[in-house]
This record gives sequence, structure tokens and C-alpha cells, in this order.
Amino acid sequence: MALADHLPQSRVARARILHGWLALALILVSLFSLTVGATEVSLGPALWKLATGEALTRMEAIVLWDIRMPRLILGLLVGSALAVGGAVMQGLFRNPLADPGLVGVSAGAGLGAITAIVLAGLAPLWLSRIAGDQLVPIAAFFGGWASTILLYRVSTRRGRTSVATMLLAGIALGALAGALSGILVYMSDDRQLRDLTFWGLGSLGGASWAKVVAAGPIIALALIAACTLGRGLNGLALGEATAAHIGLNVQRVKGLAILTVAAATGAAVAVSGAIGFIGIVVPHLLRLGTGPDHRPLLINAALLGALLLVLADVIARVIIAPAELPIGIVTAVLGAPVFLWILLRQRGMVDL
Repeated sequence: MALADHLPQSRVARARILHGWLALALILVSLFSLTVGATEVSLGPALWKLATGEALTRMEAIVLWDIRMPRLILGLLVGSALAVGGAVMQGLFRNPLADPGLVGVSAGAGLGAITAIVLAGLAPLWLSRIAGDQLVPIAAFFGGWASTILLYRVSTRRGRTSVATMLLAGIALGALAGALSGILVYMSDDRQLRDLTFWGLGSLGGASWAKVVAAGPIIALALIAACTLGRGLNGLALGEATAAHIGLNVQRVKGLAILTVAAATGAAVAVSGAIGFIGIVVPHLLRLGTGPDHRPLLINAALLGALLLVLADVIARVIIAPAELPIGIVTAVLGAPVFLWILLRQRGMVDL
């Protein structure tokens, strides 16, 4: 009998109802994000024109299709990737404080991005021509993947991956990547320091269709793969020995979970920079309402993560308009108090 069959039916029902409410809220917030911004063009009438088949003005078409639409889609993808990555990591480590940053993916991606920003002038001319403005995202993605491959090799022995070794190695690799990043920051000039600061705070301001095309398929495939991990993560919650006894291929689940988190988080960080708290807070909030079953949790995490990041992006755009606040600041201001509240509420239940 499946593990979810033992869960209270009220939790299963609440999870299904939450699917619908989150999807509806996401649609409404997405439409709202298309209608607000620093530009004087109001897209409320523009959306009405689209609905009625009228032609848009040139300004409305540029703002809607070339600026706000790719930004919205990128926000949906990044928010889903970070939240699902956090949920998978917490299930894999059986620790509610786990985060994709623990395995060094974010640090590796950050090192790749910083390397591209600081050493871009030393790159071969052919590479600069091919990569163009996408050099930093490409470097960040491969930096995240390189750290993941190294981590996997260090923590795997005789075909078995040790989660404890992975955690410790991830901390060590993160520290090493931070030290190397510090050296590069020390070498940078004033212009590069400004770029590094804004990248480190996270933003969707550089969203474009090129970034959507580059990151979209990777994140989409990672999210699909993550949704197949629900039963496996439920089994790991019982312990690896018990999970193996009930017929679960523990090594396959751990390997797929690591690759999924690496792909989703690496692609997300590459196109948006460092955005915190989505991966920790979203799974926590969902477990409070619908319980620990990962099958509905991963779907709801994708929806709620996308919803919160798009909402944070709207706030970042309008709070000091026409200037724009880095989205990482908004998620930290909103997420840190919620995370502290969760810890205070469950401090008797969380074993540190």
C-alpha cells in the first residue's frame, strides 16, 4: 500500500484544494505583474485589446511582449525552481532547514558568474562573440554543474552516495567557492564591483527571451523530474534502510534528486542571480497546511514559489519607481520574518 494511503484524508483533500487556489492566485498575480511598472504605458487597456482582438500600439507591444512578458515567464520559472529545489533538498536530507545552497550549487554558480564578470576581458574573442550578453548566465550555469559533479564524486563510493558526506563536502565546496569569489572581487574594478553587487542581490531586470529560451527547457525538465520523486522522498523519510526494505531504489532516488536540484537551481541562479529564502520558506509553509507527503508538496511548491517570486518582483518594481529594488532584498525582507516565525512555532519539534 502506498505511503500516502495512510495519510489523513483531510490532508489529501486540503492539498488538492490548495492546487486550485494557488493556480488561481498565480494567474491573477501574473496578470497584475503585466499591468504595473515604471513606464507610463498602462497595459490594462492593452490586455483588453488583446482579449477583444484589437491591434496594440507600438509602445504597448514593446512593453508587453519584449519587456514584461519575458520577465514574468522568467519569474515563474525561477520561483518554481528555487521552491522545488528546496523541497527536494529537505526531503533528501530529512532536515527542514536544508536548502540548495547546502550542496554548493549556488556557490558554484556564483563563482562562475563572478569569474565571467571579472575576467570577461580575458576571454577569447570568438567566445565573447558567441556568448554575447549571455556569458555571465552561461558561466554561472556551468559553475553550478561543475560543483555538483565534484560533490557527487566526492560523496559517492562503491556506487553508494552518502548524504552525510554530501552535506559536509557541500559546506567545504561552498567555502572554497566563496574564497575564490573573494579573490576575484578583490581584483575587480569599480564598474565590475557594481555588477557583482547587483548580481549578488538578485534581479529579473535583465530578463529577455534569450534567457527564457536558455533556462526554460532546463528548469521545465528539472521540475518534471522532481514531480516523479514524490514517492521516493516519502520513502526516504522513513530512513534509508526501511526505504530499501520496501523496495525503493535509494541510490537512484538520491542521484536523481541531486541532478534535479543542480539543474533547477543552477539554471535559476544563472539568469536571476542569488535570491534567498524561497527554497526554505515555501516548503515549510506548505507542510504546515497540507502535511509532509511530497507528491502534492512538490506541485504546490512550484506554484507557491512562482507566486511569491512574481509578487516580490512586482514589489521590487513599484516600491521605489522609477528605480528598481533588487528582488533578493525583497525576498529577504519578506522571507526572514516568516522563517523566524516558523522556527519559533516549531522550535520544540526541530532537532538541530
